[in-house]
Amino acid sequence: MWDERYADENYVYGTAPNDFLAAQAARIPKGRVLCLADGEGRNGVWLAQQGYDVTSVDLSEVGLEKTRKLAASRGVSVTTIHADLAEYKIQPNEWDGVIAIFCHLPSAVRHYLYPQTVAGLRPGGVFLLELYPPKQLEYGTGGPRDLDLLATLEDLRQDLDGLQFEIAQEVEREIHEGQFHQGQSAVVQILAIKSNDE
Repeated sequence: MWDERYADENYVYGTAPNDFLAAQAARIPKGRVLCLADGEGRNGVWLAQQGYDVTSVDLSEVGLEKTRKLAASRGVSVTTIHADLAEYKIQPNEWDGVIAIFCHLPSAVRHYLYPQTVAGLRPGGVFLLELYPPKQLEYGTGGPRDLDLLATLEDLRQDLDGLQFEIAQEVEREIHEGQFHQGQSAVVQILAIKSNDE
């Protein structure tokens, strides 16, 4: 499905970074950043332009090819990994930042992956997320229609146990990201930090 969606020569979610990421990126320590389900690379490439060492993981090889093309056009490089997040392993203590922008996972995959994310962050590392909660089904302005792929703030707090939440909110906001995210939307936004004490 994702290969088909990304086969369009245009970038279907645009080439600008996500608003929440752009607003909060300065809080991510400079260093290695992992972008989960990075799609066509708009967020990973932008982070590389800000001086981060970026690895983008996605299920779609078509999306990753567009990531590499976008990076080249902007004079940066991004490491790309073709992987299914249901099987992907995040190594402990490797990352200064982990980014999950509209990374909608089945709940079983989320329960598997996000605790690894917590372990994968270095002390002081930042996890940053924006996604659609179940309330987004009332808006119909983007995101999956399968309830199991949507998560509440409370769901995510449990999956990310061990992080200190600096921003943790469900809000409504206007989103304009390519052709598939358009209009007033309900979102969850999280910025959480791994304590230096661990």
